[in-house]
Amino acid sequence: MTRRLLRIVKYLLIGAAVVYAADFAVFAVRLVSGSGMGTVAVDNFLKTPLKGGKEEYDYLGSANQSCSHSLFPQYAASAWNTPCWWLARHKTKWQ
Repeated sequence: MTRRLLRIVKYLLIGAAVVYAADFAVFAVRLVSGSGMGTVAVDNFLKTPLKGGKEEYDYLGSANQSCSHSLFPQYAASAWNTPCWWLARHKTKWQ
């Protein structure tokens, strides 16, 4: 039972590494061709704690945030970039 479980975990880790490597390869090709990065407009909010356990929410405006056209976060332009598909679904940023 233990050997079987270890074998399953090993193959899952190998599969995840292969999928990430393939995603990185596709991202690298897209980055060279100029379509690897994108931008998404993100709404920024500031959450300020007040007395009595209350909070105040201030809208700071909208800003474009860079993202990568990939399945997983990728490192490009000296920063880790979230995937565009995830950032498009989570457009609110709290500070």
